Amino acid sequence: MAKSSETFSKKEKEKKRIKKQRDKVEKMKERKINAKKGKTLEDMMAYIDENGNISSTPPEPQKVKLFLKGHNT
Repeated sequence: MAKSSETFSKKEKEKKRIKKQRDKVEKMKERKINAKKGKTLEDMMAYIDENGNISSTPPEPQKVKLFLKGHNT
């Protein structure tokens, strides 16, 4: 009788490969579902506050005028 060419380690490697492939497909589907397409310009805008930090909200108009006057002199 001939030995089977399918060893235990080969079977385990194949199982891991198939599982990894399935996980990859699941992740891809999940990313497609959760993707936000067509962001508006306001969603993509970034503002800099008076301290130089990046913010998603625009600064108050009064602070902008004071900030600009202070740097021009």
